[in-house]
Amino acid sequence: MTSLDDLPLRANLRGQIPYGAPQLHVPVALNVNENTHPIPPAVASDIAAALAEAILTVNRYPDREFTQLREDLAGYLGHGLTRDNIWAANGSNEVLQQVLQAFGGPGRSLLGYAPTYSMYSILASGTDTRWIPGGRDADYELSPETAARWVHETSPDIVFLCSPNNPTGTPLSLATIAAVYDATPGIVVVDEAYAEFAPDGTDSALTLLPGRERLLVSRTMSKAFAFAGVRLGYLAADPAVTDALRLVRLPYHLSALTQAAAVAALAHTGEMLAMVDDIRVQRDRLVTELAALGFLPLRSGSNFVLFGGVADPHAIFAALLAEGILIRDVGIPGHLRVSAGTEAETSAFLAAIARLRPLAE
Repeated sequence: MTSLDDLPLRANLRGQIPYGAPQLHVPVALNVNENTHPIPPAVASDIAAALAEAILTVNRYPDREFTQLREDLAGYLGHGLTRDNIWAANGSNEVLQQVLQAFGGPGRSLLGYAPTYSMYSILASGTDTRWIPGGRDADYELSPETAARWVHETSPDIVFLCSPNNPTGTPLSLATIAAVYDATPGIVVVDEAYAEFAPDGTDSALTLLPGRERLLVSRTMSKAFAFAGVRLGYLAADPAVTDALRLVRLPYHLSALTQAAAVAALAHTGEMLAMVDDIRVQRDRLVTELAALGFLPLRSGSNFVLFGGVADPHAIFAALLAEGILIRDVGIPGHLRVSAGTEAETSAFLAAIARLRPLAE
């Protein structure tokens, strides 16, 4: 059988490991930051009706410009945005890949602040863009001074800022985003995949867009909208940026079914986001109860919690899995990450981790 070593693979891909998390069928899966709340039945019925209508048109190519979807996404985001400011693709990962295809590539570099979303470095490799893992402050925070210093020292062509950061959950201030933007003549992307889970009153990077034509704000419907299986990510930016992304997108890249499902879901934004408050409650409960057990949870503006104080993460991970509870070992020494699930799922995890506390010491 042929192996990768036998193939004329690009040199910068040799030795790379593809993105992946365990895909196991367990009673309580809290490892990939999914929204574990099901879509409300009435909303699901309307989405199914939209899909039934769309399926009658799939003998033709879909709207290449996904016009209605861009209109609806702009309306959802607000901030004076129009469809000309909006781009979408099959998950925010594809959006970010297209950004790198347009603005990265051979001879260009991407700066991120490690530890951060592992797909950033993988996307960089896939587009032959040099990955620069910058550092963070204590407790994985990122101050304006630290962020700007890394930009000055490395002169990247693109900067990815994860807000809140994955896998640490730490929020990112607008001051840090502005400092990075002011420090570089290149593209700055703020990945707000978990923005809807931030505390009420938290300002989005969308507020920084006016007058900043090199600033891009990426979002997804996978998390707050419970649409992980649909694969719909999007960004807001200056219209010139969306024109640039048209140069690298594949023809008709968003299917008629994806467009129909997303438009139908956006028509029910209130119902779709009603579960966000409950997820915030469970996230805050995780922080409080993990701390009471003697763990060291980090502050989180997302739908997950990274917690330290774990002497043997592999042992705890395996012991939880044996009880049918799947969380995530993200490779940070002494830490594990758990998604905020339903109240029942969160209770099951907390009860199990309390019983297993001696293994963590």
